[in-house]
Amino acid sequence: MSEKPVLLCLGGVSFPDGDYSKLSQVSQVITLEPETTREQFLARLADPKDPLSKVKVITRTFSSIKNTGRFDQEIAEAMPNTLIAVCHNGAGYDQIDVEYFNKRHIQVSNTPNVVSAATADTHVFLLLSALRYFSYGVRELLKSGNSKIAANNTPFGNDPEGKTVGILGLGGIGHEIVKRLKPFGFARFIYYNRHRLDTTQENGCEYVSFEELISQSDIISINIPLNEHTRHTINAEVISKMKDNVIIVNTARGAVMDENALVEALESGKVRSAGLDVFEFEPNVTEALLQLPQVVCTPHLGTQCIETRQKMEELVYTNALDALTNGKVKTIIPEIANESWFTSL
Repeated sequence: MSEKPVLLCLGGVSFPDGDYSKLSQVSQVITLEPETTREQFLARLADPKDPLSKVKVITRTFSSIKNTGRFDQEIAEAMPNTLIAVCHNGAGYDQIDVEYFNKRHIQVSNTPNVVSAATADTHVFLLLSALRYFSYGVRELLKSGNSKIAANNTPFGNDPEGKTVGILGLGGIGHEIVKRLKPFGFARFIYYNRHRLDTTQENGCEYVSFEELISQSDIISINIPLNEHTRHTINAEVISKMKDNVIIVNTARGAVMDENALVEALESGKVRSAGLDVFEFEPNVTEALLQLPQVVCTPHLGTQCIETRQKMEELVYTNALDALTNGKVKTIIPEIANESWFTSL
């Protein structure tokens, strides 16, 4: 009887009842001790007596970086030849340097679509809060206690009427954001993608250039992935070309913006307010963003709900199970989807 293939689960699970029973039926499931370091992880991969030296599939979470560090070139090159897939729990996979796994013909999957609704809900909350200065008002209320309310010292916000929303990245999340915002009465929705969508997929949004989106938007909604091409897409030069009193909302990845440039623009008044669920230096947050009353922050809560996390974990399980049994994940990332080595599997 042949040995079961090895499945390494990095980062744990929130809802352990999922499909681990199925995975354990077809694989030897291994986890790391919580105190494991990157050096120890690399050593185990290289030890022929360790089951990790024969790992076939890895599942990983955002938090697992504390044990392994980035899945970078060193990690990719240290992986045994038995590894065929890394199944990431999250739509964003910027902790993985995909090019090095692609060279090794190691599949990388993520969890798109199932995160879209929850992230869009978070985005709309932040957008409306920034538009109406709700965070400013809450801060004033907490400072005054119960001694007074009646808006305290909160500045006047704005209605959605007449405002142009610029969607930077009209993908799954961007579409869900537009769907939720339309009933509020915004005047216009424009979007920019690297490639224009078919008109049937534009959801009533008008395609414009990046420069037009930046200069024409009253509110800029950021929904692009973080990679080598998108880091600091929003920087000091770009901000200088925006409308005065622009509002910026980001639930994508913090480093698509230059956070220091954003702080300077908020302090000068060029950017009127901001809604942020992600931060450039996570898990740390730039102190000024926490202190500025016109900034509403949430601590990366975009998918922090039971139903969505269950769906994400179920999709990770599906990807892992498919890789273990059929040799091919279900939701391969775009960078690998058209590679000949993958399409021929």
